[in-house]
Amino acid sequence: MIEWLIVPTAYLIGSISSAIIICRLMGLPDPREQGSGNPGATNVMRIGGKKAAGITLLGDLLKGFIPVYIANLLGGSALLLASIGLAAFIGHLYPIFFKFKGGKGVATSIGVLLGFSWLLGLAFIATWLLIYKIGKISSASALSASVLSPIFAWFIVGDFFIVGASTIMMLFLLWRHKSNIQRLLAGEE
Repeated sequence: MIEWLIVPTAYLIGSISSAIIICRLMGLPDPREQGSGNPGATNVMRIGGKKAAGITLLGDLLKGFIPVYIANLLGGSALLLASIGLAAFIGHLYPIFFKFKGGKGVATSIGVLLGFSWLLGLAFIATWLLIYKIGKISSASALSASVLSPIFAWFIVGDFFIVGASTIMMLFLLWRHKSNIQRLLAGEE
């Protein structure tokens, strides 16, 4: 039962905003007050360039990956892994340290998927890269990869809890990107 303490810890780790911390350390404006107002790597790229965005992306990815990976190494059940992954992901979306106003969750979800299975995470990344190469629209790439992630989870991992966690993350990603979806449908993205 003590391993379940990792779930709230994963939420707290997810609540650490890489974008806000990196912007403060690099003397950049608060990403919640500049650009799109989203504390994520894409907005950090707008206001601070590739280096700041790359560090932010890595930080967001790692906070999804590390808790799941550690639980995986310790032999956690699929239910525990799914719970830990969702906790880290929800922490990113609704961080306790930042008034529950977080990012959209793409990088953290990739980290969670990589923690579940390297192949699952790589399938997401490959899909994102392929769609981006075709259309050059980051949000469309992320949304496409997100929609396919539960299918990838089913064929790669085949576990009900992992597929369920992938589905829940996909639904949150669609919700968090609703304005992007509206702009995509209107041809404005």
